[in-house]
Amino acid sequence: MARKVIKKNSAKTDRGTSRYSQIIEHIFLMRYKKGVNEVEFDRDDVRAACQKLNVDLVKNIGDLVYSFRYRATLPEKIRMRATVGKAWIIQPAGPAKYRFVLRTLTMIVPTKGLAETKVPDATPGLVGMYALNDEQGLLARVRYNRLIDLFTGVVCYSLQNHLRTAILNIGQVETDELYVGVDRKGAHYIFPVQAKGGTDKLSIVQIEQDLALCAAKFPTLICRPVAAQFIEDDLIALFEFEDSKEGAKISREKHYRLVPRGQLTKAELKAYRNRTED
Repeated sequence: MARKVIKKNSAKTDRGTSRYSQIIEHIFLMRYKKGVNEVEFDRDDVRAACQKLNVDLVKNIGDLVYSFRYRATLPEKIRMRATVGKAWIIQPAGPAKYRFVLRTLTMIVPTKGLAETKVPDATPGLVGMYALNDEQGLLARVRYNRLIDLFTGVVCYSLQNHLRTAILNIGQVETDELYVGVDRKGAHYIFPVQAKGGTDKLSIVQIEQDLALCAAKFPTLICRPVAAQFIEDDLIALFEFEDSKEGAKISREKHYRLVPRGQLTKAELKAYRNRTED
């Protein structure tokens, strides 16, 4: 008689796989207590959840956490336990540790109907031919067109891409790109930039990590966190943030459309001259 084989559940959809959803939901409900604002867990909890649910072991635990921080929506059974006007987010809580935190919901999405500023596209033709609409393609367009300078009013220089470092009480953080800058008074700035292309979503958690990174690694510089998001292939939204008692908040937003030479009219240039400054 043939022996019956029990297969583990490994069905997947996207990055926010059904397996990932089962695991993150199991961990949350196992540790959640009514009325709490934080739920801590670690990598061992992920492994234990895989065994309990009889699903394939998650080899890249970091990807599971990253998915629900920046790509996928948390399962309904987690979301329904948030109070009105708030949402659960996942934060790092030290090496190999994380926590669900109930926070006031801050959406970082481009504002519809916001005025655009046309910028002659200085992206090298060869780069434009092969750049994708992911975060690297976005960062390249921002860099070649000096949009950080334009947005902040500070002369800026790219210092480093994808800085990974460990911050006390937070753990490992990663910033997509760092710029340093100097203004007309001689003051020095540090601009951590987070970029998202495709379907990835900007997260206020990343911005708060950037603030912590700047405080730890560049304490003498003025920190001004920035985020970039594709609206269309040639339309880019830039956001600036400031710290507050409730966490990072959006302080400015601008939309820049990259256009070929000749598509910026004299009438538009005249209108730009009459714009009031922020």
